Amino acid sequence: MKRNYGLFLLLGLFLGMGSFQNAQAQGSETYGKGIRININEDGSKYIRFITWHQMWLRYIDNNPGTQVNAEDQAGTWDIGVRRSRFLWYTQISPRYLILMHVGINNQTFINGGASGSAGTGGYGVGKKPQVFIHDLWNEYMVVKDNKLSVGFGLHYWNGVSRLASASTLNFLALDAPIHNWALIEESDQFARQFGIYLKGKLGRFDYRVALNKPFATPFNSAATTPSITLPNRAISGPNNSWAAAGYFTYDFFDKESNVLPFFVGTYVGTKKVFNIGAGFHYHPHATTSFNSTSNQLEKHNMLLLGVDSFLDMPVGTSGSAVTAYVSYLNYNFGPNYIRSIGIMNEGVPAPTGALPQGGGNAQYMIGTGTIFYGEAGYLLPKNTLGKSGKLQFFVTGAYKNFEALDEPHFQYGAGLNWFIDGHHAKISLKYQTRGLYGTDPDGAAGPQKAKLNTDRSQAGELILQTQIYL
Repeated sequence: MKRNYGLFLLLGLFLGMGSFQNAQAQGSETYGKGIRININEDGSKYIRFITWHQMWLRYIDNNPGTQVNAEDQAGTWDIGVRRSRFLWYTQISPRYLILMHVGINNQTFINGGASGSAGTGGYGVGKKPQVFIHDLWNEYMVVKDNKLSVGFGLHYWNGVSRLASASTLNFLALDAPIHNWALIEESDQFARQFGIYLKGKLGRFDYRVALNKPFATPFNSAATTPSITLPNRAISGPNNSWAAAGYFTYDFFDKESNVLPFFVGTYVGTKKVFNIGAGFHYHPHATTSFNSTSNQLEKHNMLLLGVDSFLDMPVGTSGSAVTAYVSYLNYNFGPNYIRSIGIMNEGVPAPTGALPQGGGNAQYMIGTGTIFYGEAGYLLPKNTLGKSGKLQFFVTGAYKNFEALDEPHFQYGAGLNWFIDGHHAKISLKYQTRGLYGTDPDGAAGPQKAKLNTDRSQAGELILQTQIYL
């Protein structure tokens, strides 16, 4: 009962907040062109600055057998920083652009702090996170009118799907589903890799392709070295191969901008967009497994494929709009590859009774197999809240069928966005579920098919997010 009271309290906090100034779609009248330093008189040459904070207040229904801060906890309330970023870029000449993006992510009361922080004191657990580079690239337009540009650096021009290059400023569903970033913090740096990319627009056809040098993933820790002895289970291993990636879309209505790589999650009724896309990521010899028949280590090529479609358009003349996104992902990392991930996860497995996927909100997020994902939203007419902004409801669903799991799982989410001033000032609320698997896919005799937990097959999480971006 205490859990239910907590959920209603959080919902009441969200709905009970006072009124704000009138919202004007995605780009508000107040916001204008944002933070700019004009270099010439007409403003055609400028330096652009963007900064944003996303704060989370959450209730996590923890996985069975979870400890938080050395105490058993069935559920955890917390508040933390999901993202705090600063980005700037300039295109003084129509031919070249330079961009840099820095920030922090995922700081809570117990984790996300500086490297090596522990215990208490000035550098205790969770304190003083390190600001690091997210994006850093130079770009030159080879063929004018945005037909072909080439760039070099630590970049976000990813392949596979639209959400692999999702903007974090304008999500429909509060945040990304995470499985869209298939290499997240494995062979990339927060969804970025060093590489060379080509991008451009040919009429309604938009393309981006890249040749990247993925970050090293050596067998260099106690956590990974024993795993290689498990037969027929692929894990990330040493390799010096380059990786190729690409994503291609066709715009049927309004054309989307590709000055920057970040795809919009919802335009809040300000554009009429419908496109289809397809992409890939190919990395030779990316993973390694132990072949129990030949008694040898084997290398496996990584091939990630995706197709998707995005729709965002006004409905009628009242200011309402619909947004929808669907994708099919086919991931091949090698036999039985699987990763467990928990976002801002504060829980660890208790000494006994813990699920093999981990404590807190950890779940089997990414693996060899297929994922169907969709999200849809409806923006209510503009006069629904009067001068207090706009309201948008959304739902999400993901069907994950991984090779290492005996049973696929469907997880869902639902929530709303309150646009106080478009995406520049908004509050979002979401409830989402995750699957609970009770058997260990890394059994003593090698990989086995993990089965859903018999006592409870899913758990939930409620998130309230406040966002300001300037």
